[in-house]
Amino acid sequence: MKAIHIALLVAAGLGVSSQVVADEALAKAKNCMSCHAIDKKLVGPAYKDVAAKYKGDAGAVDKLAAKIKAGGKGVWGEIPMPPNNVTPDEAKKLATWVLSQK
Repeated sequence: MKAIHIALLVAAGLGVSSQVVADEALAKAKNCMSCHAIDKKLVGPAYKDVAAKYKGDAGAVDKLAAKIKAGGKGVWGEIPMPPNNVTPDEAKKLATWVLSQK
C-alpha cells in the first residue's frame, strides 16, 4: 500500500515538474527570455523579482496576464514592454509560471 502512495506522489510531482518545463518552453517560444531572465535583470525585471513583488496578491495572475498580452510601461522603469502575441490562455500560463519563480 505504501508503494502505491509513493508511486502516486512521484507521478504527481512529475506532472507538476513537466508543466513547469512546458511553461518555461512557452516563455522561450514567445521570446520572453529575450528581455527577461529568471534570476537577473536584463532589459526587464528578473522573474524572481516579479514573483516577489506580487507575492500574496490574489489578483496577480490576471494582472500579469493582461500586461503580458497588452504590454506596459512604468512599473519597472521607463523601458516599455511591448504587447505579446499570445492567447489569453497562454498569457495566463506565462503569468502563473512567472509567479512560481522563487
